[in-house]
Parts: sequence; structure tokens; C-alpha cells
Amino acid sequence: MIGRLQGTVIEKQAPDLLLDVQGVGYEVLVSLSTFFAVPNIGESVTLHTHFVVREDAQLLFGFFELGERALFRHLIKVNGVGPKMALAILSGMSASEFALCVHNNDVATLVKLPGVGKKTAERLVIEMRDRVGDIEAGATGTLAAASKQPDIAEEAESALIALGYKPQDAAKMVSRAVSDDISSAEQLIRAALKSMVSK
Repeated sequence: MIGRLQGTVIEKQAPDLLLDVQGVGYEVLVSLSTFFAVPNIGESVTLHTHFVVREDAQLLFGFFELGERALFRHLIKVNGVGPKMALAILSGMSASEFALCVHNNDVATLVKLPGVGKKTAERLVIEMRDRVGDIEAGATGTLAAASKQPDIAEEAESALIALGYKPQDAAKMVSRAVSDDISSAEQLIRAALKSMVSK
């Protein structure tokens, strides 16, 4: 089991990172929250990890905060929720927002996340109810902002597509969220996801 990695960021392309750990390159899948908290290429980072072994693949998921990994581990125990869907949920809302949905039996908000249907949302609400205390205890504050990129709209669209949104939906979400107050891809993605959840 690989529980933690400390190394240098070699590549960043949401939702993938490539870390150099003493000469070995580790491919790590991350949520958007973690992606934007990770420093620039060439800098050092420490990630808490969860290793998934399947018949056809070995996948490493990374998290900037322990609370995010704890929620991920709870989510993948829910019937019908795989690691990639769990990552999409973590990218679409914070741990505290997710806990609020569970508290309020808010299935309508959960189904707006990519890949989450009504039955899965209902299962999430029921099965996660007992674990919400753990989620809230593990939830952390805001993560570091990303450095400004030249074409933030394009970066935001690519990240949303990687999360499972259709290209045309990602483009609409980004165009609706664009404003003068937004100066980074992170802010734009958060605004786009928030507009989906608050609809």
C-alpha cells in the first residue's frame, strides 16, 4: 500500500499529476481541489495517497489534505460509486457542502455532478448519513490558489471534460461563469461548478 508520496511535480494536466520521487515517476489522479493546491512544475509536494488495484489497472489517487482522502475512502464504499466517480464528487463540491447535502437529503444537488444518477445520489444520502461526522471533522479550509494561466477558459473547460462533463456542457458552464472578478482557472472552474450545484 502506498499511503504518501513526497516528490517533485513533473507534469500537471487535470486530473493527472506526474511526480518524480527519487527518480521514479508516479502518475497520480487528483481532484480539482488538490490539483489547484499543488505547486508549479519543478516544485516539491507531499500528497496523501490511496492505491487501487484492479484486474486491468493499478491506480494511484492523491490528496492534498487527509480529510479529502478520508471522504474519498468513505465514498468508494458506497455501492455503485467507483474511485473516478468519487474523485468527480470531490471536484464538484467541498466536504462540508457534501455533508450538507447528506444532512438535508439533497438528492437534486448531487445528481448535477457528472456520473451521479438519482439512484446513486439516494444511496449516497442514505449510506453516508452515519459518516457525515467523520467528513466534517476531516474537512479543511481553503486550499492554495493556482498561478494564473494565459487561457483560463480553455484550461477550465479541459478540467471539466476530464471530470466527465460533455464538451458542449463544459463550454456552456464556463461561458456562464466568466466574469471580471475571475482571474484564474481555479476560480472559473469553482464558479462553473457552483452554478451547476445552485441551479
